[in-house]
Formats: sequence, structure tokens, C-alpha cells
Amino acid sequence: MNERASGRLDEAASADSLRPQPAPESRPSLWRNRWVPIGAGIALVVATAIAYWSLQGEAPVQYVTLPVTRGTVARTVSTSGTVNPELTIIVGSYVSGVIREQYCDYNTRVKKGQVCAKIDPRPFQTVVDQARAALATTRAQLVKDRATLAYAKISFERNSGLLKRGIVSQDTLDASKSAYDQAQAQVELDLATIQQREAELATAQVNLDYTNIISPVDGTVVSRNITIGQTVAASFQTPTLFLIATDLTRMQVDTNVSESDIGQINQGNQATFTVEAFHNHPFEGRVVQVRQAPQTVQNVVTYDVVIGVANKDLLLKPGMTATTRIITAQRDDVLRVPDQALRFSPGGPAQTAAPTPATGAAAGSAGRQGHVWVLRDGQLRQAAVRTGLDDDTYSEVLGGGLSAGEEVVVGVQRASVTRDVAGPRLFGR
Repeated sequence: MNERASGRLDEAASADSLRPQPAPESRPSLWRNRWVPIGAGIALVVATAIAYWSLQGEAPVQYVTLPVTRGTVARTVSTSGTVNPELTIIVGSYVSGVIREQYCDYNTRVKKGQVCAKIDPRPFQTVVDQARAALATTRAQLVKDRATLAYAKISFERNSGLLKRGIVSQDTLDASKSAYDQAQAQVELDLATIQQREAELATAQVNLDYTNIISPVDGTVVSRNITIGQTVAASFQTPTLFLIATDLTRMQVDTNVSESDIGQINQGNQATFTVEAFHNHPFEGRVVQVRQAPQTVQNVVTYDVVIGVANKDLLLKPGMTATTRIITAQRDDVLRVPDQALRFSPGGPAQTAAPTPATGAAAGSAGRQGHVWVLRDGQLRQAAVRTGLDDDTYSEVLGGGLSAGEEVVVGVQRASVTRDVAGPRLFGR
């Protein structure tokens, strides 16, 4: 039995020995076979990227151009301001008291001398009556003292005659002379007192008249600060009761111009402005005053420039905020080139000379040298120009080889785009 088992084991061992065994290096060969397609994919991606960038680099260059035109070149200073009437009258009160009547309101058209309000006059009428009574008393005293003066004069003259005849003594004459002189002085005193009482009466009457709040000019009430029953106190400062604009058809814009721009502005410069109420309605005016008084707010120095404007339609109202453009220099119907063309260079930003500061009619007359790039016969060429006035959008062309309608290069664009009729034009190289 043991021999059989051992025989079977020998047969199994011999059968296993006859089966094919794997080579010792068969597993690494499988991994190498898997990396082959991965590497091919990476190579394909790299080749595609190289081809894409090479095609992009070979795309034709397109130049962005704008035409040389004729038009207006205007240099401006932008600022903001407030719309106000040319002349606004402050109507106040000289006396204190209670408002008894009110005759004017907002937008009331008033005439010179018209009563707009009335303060209770009774306390002031009482003072007038007292002053008038004191004056009457003084005048009556004057009549009495004049009678005394007349008697003293007669007594003095009589005693003078009696003294010559030895009837009265010298002392009696002296006493009558003294009474006569005192009577004369009393009359003079009464006359001076009458003048004083008259002045007191006039003062009381003036205060009584001030209880009528009167418009000093023809105009329109733009502000009312009182109501009936309100107490007006004029002890230390005259209170403002009404604001009256003399003529609302003539307005002005008070603007604040920085010290860096004030040197360019002169009286007579044209200006345009808009207000929030009328966005699409530009108003035109003219600089009527450049005030010398500086205004300093947080170390920023500005100057008040007044712009006069007509307001026949009464569209402008006091207090509106105006966005203002003051034209400091202007050239009409001149050859002009876009500022972008002066800054363009095929190899990078162009280095243009800075403008020489100038004012008035001579601004930009000397000009400065520069150059632009133009497309002529499909070729990019440089053209020298002499420019004048610059408004940050266009520059005036004083000389050079440019003509109206010619296309000047303002930029480069490599992407393929369609031509825009309203915008810059694209030309391929």
C-alpha cells in the first residue's frame, strides 16, 4: 500500500514537470506595453499645441486705424458748481416782536415798497405816543419860559432907569439882571430839549415803521422763514425773514476751480453745463468773474469762478448742482488727428514731446513735433506732424504731410475681426 501511494506521488510530480512554466521576466514586459499608448497620446497633445501656437504666430497683423478729420479742438476745465440768482436780497427785521400779518409767500412776485409781513406794532406805538407827549410838554415849557424871559427883560430895563434916578439900589439892578440872564438860558435849554424830544419821537417812529417788513426791490420771493404768531428776536443778529431774487431770468453758476486750473481761466471764456433735472439740455454761459479770494477746505485751495447764463424759460432754479465745462482755448474747423495715433509705435508706445503750456490766442501756435503712422499703398509709413492745441482726444495739426480722410494707425490687433463702420478700421498687413 505504501508503494502505491509513492507511485502516485511520482506520477503527479512528473505531470507537473511537463507543464509550461512562465519566464521570469514576463511581468515587466506587460507594463512596458501599457506605457506605449500613453506616451503616444502625450506626444500627440504636445504636437497639437505646437502646431496651434505656430499657426497663431503666423496670423496676419491687422492695424486699427482712425481717419484724420476737420473739426473743433477745445481744451476745457471741468468742475461743479451751484446755480444761484445774480442778486438775492436778504430781507430781515430791525426790531423784535410777534409776526401779526403775513402777505408774501414762496414764489410771490413783489414790487419795491410792498409790505410782505407785519410785526405787532402796539408796543412801538406806545413808545411813539410817549415821545410825542414829552415833546408837547417841552414845547409848553418853552412858552412859559419865554413869558418869564419877557418879564425879566422888562424888570431889568425898569430897574436900570430907576437906578439912574437913585430910586433903587445897585443890588436890585443886579438881581434883575441875573433873573433876565437865567430866563434867556432857560429858553435856550427848552429849545435844545425840544430838539432832543423830536429826535426821540423820530426814533420811536422809525421803530414803529420797521414793524412793516417791506420789499426793497422788485423780484420774486424764493424763501420765507416766518409764520404768523412767530416771535422775531433781533437783539444780537438781524433775522432773515425773506429771500428775494431780483431777476430769475438771469442766473449765475458759482463754481470751485482748483488752483492748478485757475491760471487757464479768464473773464469772457465760454462755458457749458448741465443739471440733474435736464440731462440732455446743455446750458451755455460765459465767465463773468474770476474772484481773487481763495477758499481752503482740507488743505485744498479753490477759487470761485462765476458763470453768467440766461434763464428766459425759467428752467434753472436756485440751488441746482451744475456740472460745468469751461472752454479755455478752442480752434474751429481745423485739421485734427486722434491723440492715440501720436502715441502709437509699431515697436511699443511712442515717446511724444510734452506740450508747451500757453494761454490765450497764442496757445499751441508754436506747436510741437511728433509723428504718426499711416497706411499708404498697403505699407506702414511714418509721417512727421507738427501739432498745436490738444484736448486729450484730438490734437490740432499745424503742419505735416497729413490730409483730411487719411487713415492713421492707432493700434494693432492680431485676432480676425470684421470691420466696424462706426468704430476704428482694421487693415491687414
